[in-house]
Amino acid sequence: MSSAPPVFVPWFKRFGWFYRPVHVFGWITSLVALAFAAQVFVVIDRQSHSVTDTLYHFYTYAAPTFLGLMWIASRTSGENRGAS
Repeated sequence: MSSAPPVFVPWFKRFGWFYRPVHVFGWITSLVALAFAAQVFVVIDRQSHSVTDTLYHFYTYAAPTFLGLMWIASRTSGENRGAS
């Protein structure tokens, strides 16, 4: 049995203030977040009476979703790898 450490493959790469997916798992994670946000937007928009009503309610779902995606991207980008 080998005692070599597992090879780290980054899912995302930093692109300015944002992260872009560079691995299949990064793309899947991004698409799941976008699909969730789109589904929530459609459901909220169907029940809303105005644009601001839609945006106020959508924000409560979109902000945590995309903050979570940014957190996952920052943890799997390998930026701070090796810094102890």
